[in-house]
Amino acid sequence: MTDHLAYATIEELAPRIEAGELSPVELTQAQLDRIEAVDGRLKSYATVMAESALAEAQQAADEIAGGDYRGPLHGIPIAVKDLCYTSGVRTMGGTKVLEDFEPDFDSTVVARFREAGAILLGKLNLTEGAMAGYNRARQVPVNPWNAGRWTGVSSSGSGVATAAGLCYSSLGSDTGGSIRSPSASCGIVGLKPTWGRVSRYGVLDLAQSLDHVGPMCRSTWDCAVTLEVIAGSDPNDPTTLPEPAPAMLDGIGAGIAGMRIGYDRRYATESVIPPIAEAVAASVETLASLGAEIVDVELPDFVPYMADWPTICSVEAYHAHLENYPSRADDYGNWFGTWLELGASISAVDYAAACIRRDELRGLIARSFEGIDMLACPAQASLPHQVTEEMMYDDKPGDFQWDRLQYTAPWDMNRAPSLTLPNGWSEQGLPLALQLVGPLGSEQALCRAGYAYEQATDFMRNPEV
Repeated sequence: MTDHLAYATIEELAPRIEAGELSPVELTQAQLDRIEAVDGRLKSYATVMAESALAEAQQAADEIAGGDYRGPLHGIPIAVKDLCYTSGVRTMGGTKVLEDFEPDFDSTVVARFREAGAILLGKLNLTEGAMAGYNRARQVPVNPWNAGRWTGVSSSGSGVATAAGLCYSSLGSDTGGSIRSPSASCGIVGLKPTWGRVSRYGVLDLAQSLDHVGPMCRSTWDCAVTLEVIAGSDPNDPTTLPEPAPAMLDGIGAGIAGMRIGYDRRYATESVIPPIAEAVAASVETLASLGAEIVDVELPDFVPYMADWPTICSVEAYHAHLENYPSRADDYGNWFGTWLELGASISAVDYAAACIRRDELRGLIARSFEGIDMLACPAQASLPHQVTEEMMYDDKPGDFQWDRLQYTAPWDMNRAPSLTLPNGWSEQGLPLALQLVGPLGSEQALCRAGYAYEQATDFMRNPEV
């Protein structure tokens, strides 16, 4: 498989598949061959579903040849974070306690991929329980840009596989930054939708009131078309938004002239290393050159609210794991076991207080967004840090600096959509990223802005793996 084909976008591949120039079977086999060749080092896949993937590819090829083309994901090999139920295939969630769990139904997101004709290559590795550390029974994905650097919180396998050309679209989940941080760390595009835009039915919970499921791809167009497939109301998940999924590609190429984009210089620079702050400032200038109006805004100080995030998340994680914790506490790793212990120790009064302050934060953010279409800001404050496997297995929550979350967690706490995309490269050859954050329901506008930015820049690169 040539690197060009491995690193192609869905936007490039879909017309060739529809026209019969490219076979889904050949494309899927090439992806499986590449996974076998390089993923032993990268460790992005928890389970490779080769036999079923090839059967699905043959079915897609037959349907397309017979004139039954379902849309841009038909015949496209994709992968999902191993939180998403797949019928008859283990769904481990990065844990040991679930290593033998085989659901008897598909999650809604997997079912919608199947309805669109996508080819499911397999399930992707993640941190234990979708938090921050790994269980020693599971593998730690390796950053394809630098094996000694962080891959970015829980959707690490999704970030690595997508960046390394081991799938064309992947799913991540984001509770405090786990779509955006791996996307930023691995140099790809990540779209965290509005909470409730995508069904969580059949997706293992970390924290129900914070969890968002969304796409991680090699371009904004690819994220948009993936979201269009997986989004929409679901009777099995009453928290989904009642309106139909938006037509994400409508107007995506219309440009951003007249859009009002907010920029808070304090927030974008105060706790941010200079290369990232400078790249974000340059991105804002690019957006202005494309016709956007840059508006100075003043965001609230997020740091005092960051202590509420671990309170809410750990309590809800404890609730999600009641079936196995504390009865099987010894099967949990250092990080997540300590996290569940923390959740069990927090009082109802303290949890309620944190939820009340979260609503206060939502109100403050809403006021900051008055008069703008979206906000431009960093996706993370620093470069992917140095890691070792021992660190990823043995660290505990006490080693984590919670103020790091101020560039991601506020947008989970207020449930707003955001788009992270490459916007430069550090001197060490590590990716930098821009984050665009919109008000609730603004995924279309975010993708339109991201697409315009990508057409005007050239920051997507391919790791040599």
